[in-house]
Amino acid sequence: MKLHIVHLYQKEMNIYGDTGNREVLEYRLKSRGIEYKTTIVNVGDDLPMEADIIIGGGGQDSGQFLVQEDLLKKKDQLQKMAKDGVVMLMVCGMYQLFGDKFITSKKEEIKGIDILPITTRAGKKRLIGNVVAKNTYSTIVGYENHSGLTYLKDGSTSLAEVVLGAGNNGKDKSEGCVLNNVFGTYMHGPVLSKSPELADELLRRALKRSSPAYKLEKIDDSLEIEARKVAVNRPR
Repeated sequence: MKLHIVHLYQKEMNIYGDTGNREVLEYRLKSRGIEYKTTIVNVGDDLPMEADIIIGGGGQDSGQFLVQEDLLKKKDQLQKMAKDGVVMLMVCGMYQLFGDKFITSKKEEIKGIDILPITTRAGKKRLIGNVVAKNTYSTIVGYENHSGLTYLKDGSTSLAEVVLGAGNNGKDKSEGCVLNNVFGTYMHGPVLSKSPELADELLRRALKRSSPAYKLEKIDDSLEIEARKVAVNRPR
């Protein structure tokens, strides 16, 4: 058993520690004795079809423009992989690009690849600070810094409900979006470092595709939980 992790646009889309999400997944696999390999896919590189987990991070509007053309070239392949159940985690800028479009403050349109049922427009102020959100299996903690206001389309599902912070748009208490095995979130930090249950949910889903009977064993999350407690108690 071996998982293949693919990291999209590490150079252009990597702010507020988003590369750490890959490192968290690698650490949690290594701690369990599960083999893995990692492929970095930059602009112009081929996207391997045999990926089990694909991650992407956040970036400024300029970074999104830099990767937009290349991402659109990979649109059909990524859509097929999403339909096939490949696990994906997209943060902030990449989260926005996995929707239908992002309209910037200058009214410029950055086209998305229509995997997540969301649409995003630039807001008038930045939403900054620690975020705490909850879903049925986890308390998710991270750090947001975005001006984009993202809205879920009818029938779509958020990743979690905001307890502290703005989340998708600061209005409807939604944070992120989930469709099949594709996860999107505004949480940096990296989010998986203080949200071990979410990290294991990604691994569990990825492993289920190749080894349905495999049970993910528990590991010591005491440091991660302690870090989460500290973050939860910090003011925005």
